[in-house]
Amino acid sequence: MENRKITFLYGSQTGTAKEVAERIWREAKRFHFHGPVRAMDDYPVSQLIHESIVIFICSTTGQGEEPDNMKVFWRFLLRKNLPADSLQGVRYAVLGLGDSSYAKFNYAAKKLHRRLLQLGGQPLLNIGLADEQHDLGADAVIDPWILDLWIKLSDLCPLPDGVIPLDKDSLCPPRWLVSLSQTDETHNQNCSNKELLKRNVVNNIKEEFSQNNPCYVSVIRNTRTTAPLHFQDVRLIQLSAPKLQYSPGDVLMVCPHNGPDKVDQFFTLLSTGSDGRLHPDAVIKVTERDNDAPVPLALKHPLTLRECAQRYWDLNAVPRRYFFHLLSHFTTNDLEKEKLIEFSTPEGQEELYNYSNRPRRTALEVLQDFPHATANIPLEYMFELLQPIGPRAFSIASSPKAHKGEIHILVAVVQYRTKLVTPRIGLCSNWLASLSPGMNIPVWLRRGSFRFPVSEGSPVIMIGPGTGVAPFRSFIHEREALGQASDKLLYLFFGCRNKSGDFHCSNEWLSLQKERQLSLFCAFSRDQEYKIYVQHLIKEQAALLWDLLSSEAWVFLAGSSNNMPAAVKEAFVKDVFCGVGKLLHDEAQHFMQNLENTAHFQSETWA
Repeated sequence: MENRKITFLYGSQTGTAKEVAERIWREAKRFHFHGPVRAMDDYPVSQLIHESIVIFICSTTGQGEEPDNMKVFWRFLLRKNLPADSLQGVRYAVLGLGDSSYAKFNYAAKKLHRRLLQLGGQPLLNIGLADEQHDLGADAVIDPWILDLWIKLSDLCPLPDGVIPLDKDSLCPPRWLVSLSQTDETHNQNCSNKELLKRNVVNNIKEEFSQNNPCYVSVIRNTRTTAPLHFQDVRLIQLSAPKLQYSPGDVLMVCPHNGPDKVDQFFTLLSTGSDGRLHPDAVIKVTERDNDAPVPLALKHPLTLRECAQRYWDLNAVPRRYFFHLLSHFTTNDLEKEKLIEFSTPEGQEELYNYSNRPRRTALEVLQDFPHATANIPLEYMFELLQPIGPRAFSIASSPKAHKGEIHILVAVVQYRTKLVTPRIGLCSNWLASLSPGMNIPVWLRRGSFRFPVSEGSPVIMIGPGTGVAPFRSFIHEREALGQASDKLLYLFFGCRNKSGDFHCSNEWLSLQKERQLSLFCAFSRDQEYKIYVQHLIKEQAALLWDLLSSEAWVFLAGSSNNMPAAVKEAFVKDVFCGVGKLLHDEAQHFMQNLENTAHFQSETWA
């Protein structure tokens, strides 16, 4: 069955597209298909014309842009000299992963689908457009799309006589081979490898910093910006980063570690100390089983199980369906098996959502809930069960000119309660909050989605409630350092709960306002009997905003993707465009669309 090859290509800013691609890849093996899973930029795109079936999983970032690990691939596809029949022999399917709170929902996937069609590609089925805002999340679209894909491929590529699909409930072999050693020689070699790798990074042998080659920066200050008794802890973290060159609007990528308490809890659950089967200090070596699944760079060198649990496995992640499918094969308890199988079926997804997603139950807590399964997980399957820790993105809050050699980030420490007794804790934000001055952390840069105007004479309207103010702190201080700051050009709309509680960087804004370098408008939602939000400020300043937009102003919106972005846009349409501008509703909607299409209205929001 040599002709049953499928190539799986993903483009993802956060790693979600990779997870989905690997899920489809595993299911493909059930139908006796084989083939590689690659990030688009890791794939030799010139070979695309030789493929017969390609599955694309693509997320969208920023203002409808392709993710970082798809940019080279996408630029190649856009070449004007590519013949219109370049991909006439290629059958393909595109699944987009997006968020409908953004104006350009799944835009990168849509662009990819159209370009593949232009080059003669033959779609296997309609493009899938998954939406994180759906009540059931992206799986509401992903599940039926994958089912349709296998129906189509089964018709297109029937199995030979006598060959049947593997049982969908069967256990797939692990993707990698994992060997275990406790010899001093191996461990010493492991230490040598790590020191060499760290030395290469610190000495800056390679200047192109990335997740595989991070830049080590040191903490200068870790300052709380909210009042001591305020319900939320927000930190301004200042880092010494002289080797990183960035611009306002760029993003700092950080890959956090699990806390020591979570790591200890993990090994306690595995009962590692009693028989030494999986002792935390045991050294593991991960190697390829076949070419379809290369070992990631983070696992190329031997490392201890403790290091793996601390730096690689995401113990804080909310498990997906496949997690429970795997556990069902390892339990020796009938009740556990019944529940795990239920969670693994399409019919059990509502139950799974209520158990896992709604209360945000972590992988570590699920392992605790199913002790019989946890006690029998083979080491190789740990890498199938637990996803790697993904990088987190933080808008840079400093100016390269005003804060030379430094990078600042504004971090809201995530802690909240669900129906579970233990509070939910964000992995990265709590790890960052625990850092002390002098500590080193690995980071790298990513170009942000905001494109600030180059012209110093263009008015800029910035709407950034809460930590959404971070990228605007970068831009405002940059303009100040260049001598281009003016209250006739820079307009900041900020919102928070209390003036005395969470008015981030208030001294800076008030000083700039006093010096007539910034026009500042603040909404303190809880400082009066009725609530005031940034959308109310938009209504109050509708006449000013209409005048500014008539002068080719740029509008930037950053913050939570819940209700705020839609409310702000509605205020612009209703109060500014219709109210002051006297546009009809359809005209106002078209006006907003035109602002977004020309990048004069840009949004950067997050869940």
